[in-house]
Amino acid sequence: MPHPLRVHIESVCKLTDEEFEYIITHFTLLKHKKHSPLIREGDLVKHEYFVLKGCLRSYITDANTGKEFTYSFAAENWWVSEREAFTKHTPATTTVECLEDCELLALTYENRIKLGREIWKYEHYVSMKTNLGYVALQKRLQLMIMGNTKERFENFVEQYPQLYRRVPKTLIASYLGVSRETISRLYRK
Repeated sequence: MPHPLRVHIESVCKLTDEEFEYIITHFTLLKHKKHSPLIREGDLVKHEYFVLKGCLRSYITDANTGKEFTYSFAAENWWVSEREAFTKHTPATTTVECLEDCELLALTYENRIKLGREIWKYEHYVSMKTNLGYVALQKRLQLMIMGNTKERFENFVEQYPQLYRRVPKTLIASYLGVSRETISRLYRK
């Protein structure tokens, strides 16, 4: 069975065995337990992570109220990090926590740049995935601004059925900007 990272890269461009073997040597396998933080607010973020197993969430905390606002999830074959802190080498403004036991491939910023310089296919893959991520974020923002609660909920369930079954409804409510009770009411319909 092909490696999940290879399958993900090859969804954009095919690799030779030698290219993939070289790419994978730049990653480190990490395991994190359920409820453990991968990144804490204030951390310097030295890695981006490809999820092999498990589910994570990224959130911000309101300094005045302590309320958490979930802004993204990541499950198998997704990338996760605190993008601004990773690329600008600044302290994280968010927290990324493991919702389940996780296995991750960690890539340092230096190795990310090195792979992009040395293997054009990897750089092309990153560029394509970044663009697709931007499009998804743009659609999410449009829905948050223009869509009603029911539309946001239905879109989430349709777009991420695997997350809907795995993630606590309280966190989905946080992601959608609604109360847990609203999610329960919509779920019953």
